[in-house]
Amino acid sequence: MPKTKPFDHNLQQYESWFEKHKDLYDAELRAIRNILPSFENGIEVGVGSGLFAAPLGIWKGVEPSEVMAEKARTRGIDVVPGTAEDLEFKTRSLDMVLMVTTICFVDDALKSLSEAYRVLKPGGSLILAFIDANSSLGQEYEKKKTSSLFYEQANFFSTDQLITLCRQAGFGDFAFVQTMLGGDTQDQDLQIKEGYGQGGFVVIRAQKPR
Repeated sequence: MPKTKPFDHNLQQYESWFEKHKDLYDAELRAIRNILPSFENGIEVGVGSGLFAAPLGIWKGVEPSEVMAEKARTRGIDVVPGTAEDLEFKTRSLDMVLMVTTICFVDDALKSLSEAYRVLKPGGSLILAFIDANSSLGQEYEKKKTSSLFYEQANFFSTDQLITLCRQAGFGDFAFVQTMLGGDTQDQDLQIKEGYGQGGFVVIRAQKPR
Protein backbone atom coordinates (compact mmCIF):
# COMPACT_ATOMS: atom_id res chain seq x y z
CA MET A 1 0.00 0.00 0.00
CA PRO A 2 1.55 3.35 -1.02
CA LYS A 3 2.86 5.38 1.94
CA THR A 4 1.34 8.64 0.73
CA LYS A 5 -0.50 9.99 3.79
CA PRO A 6 2.31 12.24 5.11
CA PHE A 7 2.82 13.66 1.62
CA ASP A 8 -0.90 14.11 0.96
CA HIS A 9 -1.31 16.27 4.07
CA ASN A 10 2.01 18.10 4.36
CA LEU A 11 2.94 19.46 0.95
CA GLN A 12 3.96 22.86 2.30
CA GLN A 13 6.21 21.35 4.97
CA TYR A 14 7.81 19.14 2.32
CA GLU A 15 8.56 22.09 0.03
CA SER A 16 9.75 24.19 2.96
CA TRP A 17 12.40 21.63 3.91
CA PHE A 18 14.11 22.12 0.56
CA GLU A 19 13.90 25.89 0.88
CA LYS A 20 15.38 25.79 4.39
CA HIS A 21 18.13 23.32 3.41
CA LYS A 22 18.95 24.71 -0.02
CA ASP A 23 22.63 23.79 0.34
CA LEU A 24 21.75 20.12 0.89
CA TYR A 25 19.20 20.18 -1.94
CA ASP A 26 21.75 21.70 -4.31
CA ALA A 27 24.31 19.05 -3.34
CA GLU A 28 21.80 16.28 -4.06
CA LEU A 29 21.05 17.77 -7.48
CA ARG A 30 24.75 18.10 -8.27
CA ALA A 31 25.39 14.49 -7.28
CA ILE A 32 22.59 13.24 -9.53
CA ARG A 33 23.70 15.43 -12.44
CA ASN A 34 27.23 14.10 -12.02
CA ILE A 35 26.12 10.58 -12.89
CA LEU A 36 22.96 11.14 -14.95
CA PRO A 37 23.41 9.88 -18.52
CA SER A 38 22.02 11.66 -21.55
CA PHE A 39 18.51 10.41 -22.31
CA GLU A 40 15.64 11.01 -24.69
CA ASN A 41 12.76 9.30 -22.89
CA GLY A 42 13.22 9.23 -19.13
CA ILE A 43 10.93 9.24 -16.11
CA GLU A 44 11.19 9.86 -12.39
CA VAL A 45 9.39 7.26 -10.29
CA GLY A 46 8.13 8.82 -7.08
CA VAL A 47 8.38 12.24 -8.68
CA GLY A 48 6.77 13.94 -5.68
CA SER A 49 6.22 17.64 -6.31
CA GLY A 50 8.79 17.72 -9.11
CA LEU A 51 11.63 19.34 -7.18
CA PHE A 52 14.16 16.99 -8.76
CA ALA A 53 12.58 16.15 -12.11
CA ALA A 54 12.10 19.76 -13.24
CA PRO A 55 15.68 21.02 -12.74
CA LEU A 56 17.04 17.77 -14.17
CA GLY A 57 14.98 18.11 -17.36
CA ILE A 58 12.77 15.07 -16.72
CA TRP A 59 9.24 15.82 -17.88
CA LYS A 60 7.48 12.54 -17.14
CA GLY A 61 6.82 11.14 -13.69
CA VAL A 62 4.97 8.51 -11.68
CA GLU A 63 3.48 9.47 -8.32
CA PRO A 64 0.91 7.80 -6.03
CA SER A 65 0.10 10.98 -4.08
CA GLU A 66 -2.35 13.10 -6.07
CA VAL A 67 -1.51 16.16 -3.96
CA MET A 68 2.16 15.87 -4.88
CA ALA A 69 1.32 15.05 -8.49
CA GLU A 70 -0.77 18.21 -8.86
CA LYS A 71 2.14 20.33 -7.62
CA ALA A 72 4.51 18.59 -10.03
CA ARG A 73 2.16 19.34 -12.90
CA THR A 74 2.45 23.05 -12.10
CA ARG A 75 6.17 22.60 -12.77
CA GLY A 76 5.44 21.26 -16.23
CA ILE A 77 5.74 17.56 -15.51
CA ASP A 78 3.41 15.00 -17.08
CA VAL A 79 2.53 12.86 -14.05
CA VAL A 80 0.68 9.57 -14.16
CA PRO A 81 -0.68 7.89 -11.01
CA GLY A 82 1.02 4.68 -10.00
CA THR A 83 3.62 2.96 -7.90
CA ALA A 84 7.15 1.72 -8.51
CA GLU A 85 5.93 -1.89 -8.41
CA ASP A 86 3.45 -1.41 -11.26
CA LEU A 87 4.59 1.06 -13.91
CA GLU A 88 2.17 2.03 -16.67
CA PHE A 89 4.82 1.99 -19.38
CA LYS A 90 5.50 -0.47 -22.16
CA THR A 91 8.32 -2.98 -21.88
CA ARG A 92 11.63 -1.63 -23.26
CA SER A 93 10.12 1.82 -23.88
CA LEU A 94 12.38 4.12 -21.78
CA ASP A 95 16.08 4.87 -21.67
CA MET A 96 16.33 6.24 -18.11
CA VAL A 97 14.49 5.71 -14.82
CA LEU A 98 15.29 7.91 -11.82
CA MET A 99 14.26 7.29 -8.21
CA VAL A 100 15.20 9.92 -5.62
CA THR A 101 14.63 8.79 -2.01
CA THR A 102 11.82 6.63 -3.36
CA ILE A 103 13.24 3.17 -2.73
CA CYS A 104 12.90 3.56 1.05
CA PHE A 105 9.12 4.03 0.70
CA VAL A 106 8.19 1.21 -1.68
CA ASP A 107 6.41 -1.91 -0.46
CA ASP A 108 8.62 -4.30 -2.46
CA ALA A 109 12.09 -3.07 -3.41
CA LEU A 110 13.02 -5.99 -5.66
CA LYS A 111 9.73 -5.80 -7.56
CA SER A 112 10.23 -2.05 -7.99
CA LEU A 113 13.71 -2.53 -9.42
CA SER A 114 12.48 -5.36 -11.64
CA GLU A 115 9.76 -3.07 -13.02
CA ALA A 116 12.38 -0.43 -13.80
CA TYR A 117 14.38 -3.12 -15.60
CA ARG A 118 11.30 -4.17 -17.59
CA VAL A 119 10.47 -0.70 -18.90
CA LEU A 120 14.07 0.18 -19.79
CA LYS A 121 15.49 -0.41 -23.24
CA PRO A 122 18.67 -2.52 -23.47
CA GLY A 123 21.49 -0.17 -22.48
CA GLY A 124 19.11 2.02 -20.46
CA SER A 125 20.05 3.33 -17.02
CA LEU A 126 18.48 3.18 -13.58
CA ILE A 127 19.52 6.02 -11.26
CA LEU A 128 18.93 5.42 -7.55
CA ALA A 129 19.50 8.32 -5.15
CA PHE A 130 19.02 7.58 -1.46
CA ILE A 131 20.17 7.98 2.13
CA ASP A 132 22.68 5.21 2.85
CA ALA A 133 21.58 3.29 5.95
CA ASN A 134 25.21 2.59 6.91
CA SER A 135 26.24 6.25 6.90
CA SER A 136 26.22 8.57 9.90
CA LEU A 137 23.36 10.48 8.30
CA GLY A 138 21.43 7.27 7.64
CA GLN A 139 21.85 6.20 11.25
CA GLU A 140 20.63 9.62 12.38
CA TYR A 141 17.55 9.31 10.16
CA GLU A 142 16.88 5.79 11.42
CA LYS A 143 17.17 6.87 15.05
CA LYS A 144 14.78 9.78 14.60
CA LYS A 145 12.33 8.28 12.11
CA THR A 146 9.59 7.46 14.64
CA SER A 147 9.22 11.21 15.27
CA SER A 148 9.74 12.23 11.64
CA LEU A 149 6.83 13.65 9.66
CA PHE A 150 7.91 11.96 6.43
CA TYR A 151 10.28 9.11 7.31
CA GLU A 152 8.32 7.26 10.01
CA GLN A 153 7.45 4.43 7.58
CA ALA A 154 10.74 4.48 5.66
CA ASN A 155 12.90 1.40 5.23
CA PHE A 156 16.47 2.60 4.72
CA PHE A 157 18.87 0.50 2.63
CA SER A 158 22.64 0.39 2.52
CA THR A 159 24.41 0.78 -0.80
CA ASP A 160 25.52 -2.85 -0.71
CA GLN A 161 21.96 -4.03 -0.14
CA LEU A 162 20.76 -2.07 -3.17
CA ILE A 163 23.60 -3.37 -5.33
CA THR A 164 22.51 -6.91 -4.46
CA LEU A 165 18.87 -6.14 -5.27
CA CYS A 166 19.81 -4.44 -8.55
CA ARG A 167 21.84 -7.47 -9.57
CA GLN A 168 18.91 -9.74 -8.73
CA ALA A 169 16.73 -7.56 -10.98
CA GLY A 170 19.23 -7.99 -13.84
CA PHE A 171 21.27 -4.76 -13.69
CA GLY A 172 25.04 -4.44 -13.96
CA ASP A 173 27.80 -1.96 -14.88
CA PHE A 174 27.49 0.10 -11.67
CA ALA A 175 28.81 3.60 -11.02
CA PHE A 176 28.56 5.58 -7.78
CA VAL A 177 28.80 9.14 -6.47
CA GLN A 178 28.27 10.44 -2.96
CA THR A 179 27.86 13.67 -1.04
CA MET A 180 26.98 14.80 2.51
CA LEU A 181 30.26 13.50 3.82
CA GLY A 182 29.86 14.81 7.36
CA GLY A 183 27.93 13.58 10.36
CA ASP A 184 24.43 14.91 10.94
CA THR A 185 22.46 17.35 8.80
CA GLN A 186 24.06 20.30 10.59
CA ASP A 187 27.65 19.26 9.78
CA GLN A 188 28.08 18.34 6.14
CA ASP A 189 30.87 18.36 3.60
CA LEU A 190 28.93 18.85 0.36
CA GLN A 191 31.60 18.05 -2.19
CA ILE A 192 30.76 15.36 -4.75
CA LYS A 193 32.99 12.28 -4.67
CA GLU A 194 33.06 9.08 -6.68
CA GLY A 195 32.31 5.81 -4.90
CA TYR A 196 30.39 5.22 -1.71
CA GLY A 197 31.06 4.50 1.95
CA GLN A 198 31.65 8.05 3.15
CA GLY A 199 28.58 9.97 2.03
CA GLY A 200 25.13 10.01 3.55
CA PHE A 201 23.56 10.66 0.15
CA VAL A 202 24.56 8.13 -2.50
CA VAL A 203 23.63 7.87 -6.17
CA ILE A 204 23.92 4.58 -8.04
CA ARG A 205 23.82 4.29 -11.83
CA ALA A 206 23.03 0.75 -12.96
CA GLN A 207 22.66 -0.34 -16.56
CA LYS A 208 20.41 -2.84 -18.26
CA PRO A 209 22.66 -5.00 -20.47
CA ARG A 210 22.53 -4.32 -24.21
